[in-house]
Amino acid sequence: MEDKIENLLKAGEIARKVKEEVLKLIKPGASLYEIAEFVENRIMELGGKPAFPCNLSINEIAAHYTPYTGDKTVLQKGDYLKVDLGVHVDGYIADTAFTVRVGMEDDELIEASREALENAINVIRAGVKINEIGKVIEETIRGYGFNPIVNLSGHVIERYKLHTGISIPNIYRPHDNHELKEGDVVAIEPFATTGAGQVIEVPPTLIYMYLRDRPVRLPQARNLLSYVKKNFSTLPFAYRWVQKLMPDAQLRLALIQLEKAGALYGYPILKEIRGGLVSQAEHTVIVEKDGALVTT
Repeated sequence: MEDKIENLLKAGEIARKVKEEVLKLIKPGASLYEIAEFVENRIMELGGKPAFPCNLSINEIAAHYTPYTGDKTVLQKGDYLKVDLGVHVDGYIADTAFTVRVGMEDDELIEASREALENAINVIRAGVKINEIGKVIEETIRGYGFNPIVNLSGHVIERYKLHTGISIPNIYRPHDNHELKEGDVVAIEPFATTGAGQVIEVPPTLIYMYLRDRPVRLPQARNLLSYVKKNFSTLPFAYRWVQKLMPDAQLRLALIQLEKAGALYGYPILKEIRGGLVSQAEHTVIVEKDGALVTT
């Protein structure tokens, strides 16, 4: 148990430091590729490993965009950039995110998700029902005149498992009466939007996760699956992280075959359904008897 807490706190400390440092890179004209590479390399320099690819999602893209090798995307003044990064130390994960208005001051959309996060953390304790957390998030975001994104949620984290199946909703749902218990590790991540409050999946898929060994026909697909299992285990990985293994056309084919076979799970880009702007804020906490310890 002591090792668990020690590693969770170390992962959180690394995540905090990288968040502070990456802010200096976020400015008009900055390359998403360079920002992502900085985040992931800095995590390793500080003694951790990326728990998932650095997500850099702009404006109406809510989540799951990570640059690929050759990506020419650069930041424009006024963009809402969501930086979502994860660190693990021996499988113990810190997951955290923030939103920046590129080259401009933070505004109410950013403040809505940030305050929703703070208010949610204030109600967390052993025995709290997850619908109570969702209620606080929803009320805070709607109080600013924005919509919470109903089909995105926080999540309970376990060792080497970013999502355990227990979600922390961003809205109040009466049936969500699961109670958090002391020692649970939980990522709380409110999303606020000027749009309808829902995301849809759009191509391309730039993030994947190993699920299980499955027989596949292509030798390239078999080799890729073996590499992914060995290097990333059950944690998500970026298309960018495997681009050096083979030509792009072969890699895309291998990934399609592995996803169809149920060996890999793909995370398509998530876009607000009406093209609304999106902000996100996220911390990882350890649930305590009378409150929550923020690790990030």
